[in-house]
Amino acid sequence: MKELHNIKTRNELADFLRIPRKKLSYILYKKKVDNLYHSFEIEKKNGGVRKIDAPMRELKDIQQKLTKTLYKHQEQKWKDKQNNLSHAFEKNKGIITNAKIHRNKRFVLNIDLESFFESFHFGRVRGFFIKNAHLSLPIEVATVIAQLSSYQGKLPQGAPSSPVITNLICEILDLRLLKISRKFKVDYTRYADDLTFSTNEKNFSEKESDFLEEITKELKRSGFNINDKKTRLQFKDSRQVVTGLVVNKKVNVNRDYYKKTRAMANTLYKQGKFEIDGEEASINQLEGRFAFINQLDWYNNHKIGGSPKDYNNRFANFKASERDYQKFLFYKYFYANSKPLVITEGKTDIAYLKSALKNMYREYPNLITKTKDETFEFKISFLKKSKRLNYFLDINKDGAEGLIKIYNLFSGKGGAPNLLNYFKDKSNTLPHNPVFLLYDNELVNGKPLKKIVNHAQLDNETNETLKSELIVNIRNNLYLLTVPLVNDRLESDIEDLFEDKILNHKINGKTFNKNNKMDTDMHYGKQKFSQFISQNYRNINFYNFKCVLNNINNAIKDYNNP
Repeated sequence: MKELHNIKTRNELADFLRIPRKKLSYILYKKKVDNLYHSFEIEKKNGGVRKIDAPMRELKDIQQKLTKTLYKHQEQKWKDKQNNLSHAFEKNKGIITNAKIHRNKRFVLNIDLESFFESFHFGRVRGFFIKNAHLSLPIEVATVIAQLSSYQGKLPQGAPSSPVITNLICEILDLRLLKISRKFKVDYTRYADDLTFSTNEKNFSEKESDFLEEITKELKRSGFNINDKKTRLQFKDSRQVVTGLVVNKKVNVNRDYYKKTRAMANTLYKQGKFEIDGEEASINQLEGRFAFINQLDWYNNHKIGGSPKDYNNRFANFKASERDYQKFLFYKYFYANSKPLVITEGKTDIAYLKSALKNMYREYPNLITKTKDETFEFKISFLKKSKRLNYFLDINKDGAEGLIKIYNLFSGKGGAPNLLNYFKDKSNTLPHNPVFLLYDNELVNGKPLKKIVNHAQLDNETNETLKSELIVNIRNNLYLLTVPLVNDRLESDIEDLFEDKILNHKINGKTFNKNNKMDTDMHYGKQKFSQFISQNYRNINFYNFKCVLNNINNAIKDYNNP
């Protein structure tokens, strides 16, 4: 397969990027690249504004293909050794990997480059692709790449291709700065236009001016100017910050960041809304802040000498930030959930329910709608179990045990905090929408449904209601739901709701077997069966699913209209 450095002409580049040749010529010479941008400004955290030049869709698609190709070239180049100098716009890197190199140092020096993206003008970009030893592209090809990636004669901040191109061009600069740094026994990293140097050398402050002189000379030689206002030497006995993270001992967020995040959450719980930097923000933005704080906690506990918590007793050992994140996750998924939430024992159950709704969408307009473009929009949601929910809420990734753990969060049983009561006291609203725990119908000792009935200590009347109606409200907005018994069975699981001809369907000569222990030479399992159901939902009889869907539908109506 041809690689980028083998491309000789514009047409070969178009073919390589899988762009029609006429389309490439049309964009370059008829429409012209400079006419395919829209510009806007965003406020900087420290004041002022940053101009963003964003490409329109047809140009952005081409730039994304170019970006993918350049990243692949970069990976091939570094496959035998890792580049630990550049950390922005790099796979598996970020501000944490950048900051950790400067943790626990006597001196930390930060240098910011002025007008970083504007420093990469058209001629510089084209020249790189011509002169770089690993590429050595013909002038025609290098010119086209520079045309596609430049706006008004420079790399635009907002184009997907700009970050990877800046990193490629800066590789020589990084190596030269590293050479100077080693001379002074200093560690060096770069995060886009943010350069950081650190050392434990006691007398570095005496050498700082000489070091800065050599670094400045090299930067100017490479076409960059230093923003003197942002150049600062940070000492060990003061707060040292690298790319926004405190690095004195562990890598942590600024304490103010955590306090603001916690305050935002409290405002959300009390008022139902909150702001970030004076503008109303979304619950997903807040989750991003909590997730970032947790990412640093995890890094400190697992990477630099921390002790991972006893996983089976972690609730009791949670630190304050973890308890805050735990509360937030419960609030988002189970208290302020924007849609009614269905939680199933296994992930294949979700595929069955979605297929049934798509098949019978006209009968359940409150649960699903079909859009004009023939796609479906679900008005209920299904819990996607994850490692994060497992850690913070003890919800196992698969199996019925996790459903009991959810009940514990609503009731305070099993060593879990009673988060339902916490938010009923904290919030000015009741839970927004119902939450359904869906079980197979197996009301015998030792089976999951019987376990939760016993665990929740349901009285005889509620027990009988569950047997007859197949749904009961067990805690505020929390419902226990089960599938109907079919074909005179004493027990039924969700797969039993399908007709025999569907259950007996053969795939590559194999028949369906819902047991985990099976002869894979003769049978296929639930995952493949659920894929078959999803692909053929139009031609499958979902009549036996109506009981489950009716119960969900009616419970939602009753909850919203008490």
